[in-house]
Amino acid sequence: MARTGQQFLDRLRLNPPNLYIDGQRVEDATTHPATRNIAHSLAGLYDLQHDPRYQGVLTFEEGGERHATAFMVPRTRDDLRRIGEAHRLRANYSLGTLGRAPDYMNTNVMAAGMASAYFDQCESSGEPGSGRNFSENMRRYFEYVRDHDLCLTHALTNPQVNRGRQASELPDPYIAMGIVEETEAGVIVRGARMLATLPIADEILIFPSTVIKENGDRSRYAIGFGLPTNTPGLYFQCREPFDLGRDVEDHPLSSRFDEQDAFVIFDDVLVPWERVFLMYDMTLANQAYARTDAVLHMAYQVVNQKVSKTEAFLGLAQSIVDTVGSGQFQHVQSKVSEIIVTLEIMKALQVAAVEGAQLNAYGVMTPARGPLDAARNYYPAIYPRLNEIIQLLGASGIIMMPGKADREGPLGHFIEKHLQATNASAEERLKLFRLAWDLTLSSFGARQNLYEKHFFGDPIRMHSALYEVYDKKPYVQRIREFIHQPQPNQSKTVAAD
Repeated sequence: MARTGQQFLDRLRLNPPNLYIDGQRVEDATTHPATRNIAHSLAGLYDLQHDPRYQGVLTFEEGGERHATAFMVPRTRDDLRRIGEAHRLRANYSLGTLGRAPDYMNTNVMAAGMASAYFDQCESSGEPGSGRNFSENMRRYFEYVRDHDLCLTHALTNPQVNRGRQASELPDPYIAMGIVEETEAGVIVRGARMLATLPIADEILIFPSTVIKENGDRSRYAIGFGLPTNTPGLYFQCREPFDLGRDVEDHPLSSRFDEQDAFVIFDDVLVPWERVFLMYDMTLANQAYARTDAVLHMAYQVVNQKVSKTEAFLGLAQSIVDTVGSGQFQHVQSKVSEIIVTLEIMKALQVAAVEGAQLNAYGVMTPARGPLDAARNYYPAIYPRLNEIIQLLGASGIIMMPGKADREGPLGHFIEKHLQATNASAEERLKLFRLAWDLTLSSFGARQNLYEKHFFGDPIRMHSALYEVYDKKPYVQRIREFIHQPQPNQSKTVAAD
């Protein structure tokens, strides 16, 4: 059923992920200085599901049980609208800064679970009921994750060792994660994957990569599976934390929502057969996201999250303008209007994705691809400008920001006098400007900026993929018809006049 925050924390304590930060194992992610705040923030997100104000949006009832809305199988456009509302409500909790909130991967397993027949095409799949039938495995995994309301992380790409070489051509063929051998109990895998965001999750989903390039039709690197994050031999090496243990007033985002990033090490990890979804088949692996429509449901969650995040940018920008009294200047109005335009474009793309939705081959109402592809190519390009606008509006005010201890220190009365604003006390002004700093200039904000640029992958590759899949033929045909259409006989027209 839909979990409470306490249930999330209890499971995290009982099944601690194999996290390593600053050279040490994190024994308890709920108390470790680098992870306790994000753990409790996630717990708060789960508690929203049981808040009477939001329960009807964030959960749905099926079979007498309540589940998180992200697991809902949409059958109608109204279902998609409800799911989108839930995505935005969850995103509002962190001002859109939790890029890999649990509902992101939940939509993935929902779509893949409903399209489980896709995985049965793999020649390595066993007979139904054998325990190694990939279609059954995928469907049961979706039901397991849904019924326990689990939080998932994932890792998609290989380590950046040599982009000019295939994984099998690297000095060690197991730098990239690949299959070592099959056993009666399951599959042994070895190597590493990047980039697992939110590694304090219950499970990691290694969904088949979309960019496997090897000679031949079979590859040891083509595999899909799901495992608990405390599986023996599975390690998460985390980056340097952004949560420095500072007061939430000084670091309003990084002290609560540093979701962490890690590369994942598989040291001869056993994947039980019932947790395997695909093996060896490069074509099936490279097409899995697209052919199951998982990519579209994930993109729909992303568009809704970006709408929420852009709303936060707009609210922050106008709050700065109101606080310092700069709203009468046209260049200020112009900058805020840029954010408004971005917001309305993203909202329109979200609406278009729903209005153009169609039932797919598996009976799932699936958002239209065109608007979603436009959104996930547009937003990474515009996001740095949103950052810049906040910095330009705040100017030096985002730099000169004494902290809470300074305000309460011996020079506090000077701070109150000299750093007040037209429409706010020094305390109110500094809280606002520290939020602007944490969103756009701190290490947390810089990571947000880079993350948004590569949220769905390399921007150039994204544009190339859009070029390949977008149906341009009707528009080419329109130009051809226009060029070759019969021209009116002007001489006869003049004579008739």
